[in-house]
Amino acid sequence: MNTLLAVRELQVHLADRTLVDGASLTVGTAESVGLVGESGSGKSLSIKAAMRLLPRGLKASGEIVFDGENVLSMARKELARYRASDVALIHQDPRAHINPSRTIGQFVTEGVVDTGQMPAAEAWDAACALMRDVGIGDAERRMHQYPHQLSGGLLQRVMIVAALLPGPRLIFADEPTTALDVTVQSEVMAILLEQIRERDRSLLFVTHDLDLAAAVTDRLAVMYAGTIVETGRSEDLCARPLHPYTAGLLRSRPSATRVRRLQAIPGRPVPAYEAGPGCPFSARCAFAEDRCQTERPPRRELEGREVACHRAEELAGSLRERVS
Repeated sequence: MNTLLAVRELQVHLADRTLVDGASLTVGTAESVGLVGESGSGKSLSIKAAMRLLPRGLKASGEIVFDGENVLSMARKELARYRASDVALIHQDPRAHINPSRTIGQFVTEGVVDTGQMPAAEAWDAACALMRDVGIGDAERRMHQYPHQLSGGLLQRVMIVAALLPGPRLIFADEPTTALDVTVQSEVMAILLEQIRERDRSLLFVTHDLDLAAAVTDRLAVMYAGTIVETGRSEDLCARPLHPYTAGLLRSRPSATRVRRLQAIPGRPVPAYEAGPGCPFSARCAFAEDRCQTERPPRRELEGREVACHRAEELAGSLRERVS
């Protein structure tokens, strides 16, 4: 599989604080990758860095390479083309990202029309067709409506239409179902995945819901304190975690097949700027030893995956038993 997006040793800083600390991951052509972790781990900042959309005052370093081009060194014209046609972003709260004074049709089509990708009439027809594809009935009428006239589920489908219309090769989905109830979440994710697979697009899906990510992605990357601690095929990672943090996330989820007491990860999530010189998870890890406090574990290959844990080999069996 060809690599479409490669993030290598990404650092994001705010003044003297490190918010993302050496994160590395890849997304292949027509591949879906889930980026999971607790709130504050740096997931959303990582995808904003990948689009060069970081808030003012934040600086990114490292490498972000899209199809051979370094995003961090793109000139303004190249960056505009990259954002307009190569990548798209689906936000978690559609009402916060749709202008309430403009119609749905204006919101969906203005990007491709203003950048010259489609004439207005063609963009309108293409948007209506996409709206029907994602399950929005009476598309022509909906295009003339305003955001307040649509439910949250319909608005999130509109966001999917806006993301797909330019034909991007990679879609960033930043917790796109968080603001929806559970039944609508399932519908929206099913629609998004169907549309992406039909069009052979790539997806980087950001979420704190490990079960959901495992169900809809090919690979998972687990993020803690601004760095990636484990990556691998979704089914392998859930069946046999190699990092204690991954095992902790799996153990703290409710089971669909049996009743059991949830086991929360002790302590609180640590932001990257509070992490010490050792493993950032060591203060919450039941398996930590002296070197975990002082020596940062390198990412290394194990069982066809990448993991950053000093004791990964010896703990693999114990971690599997804990989540089974």
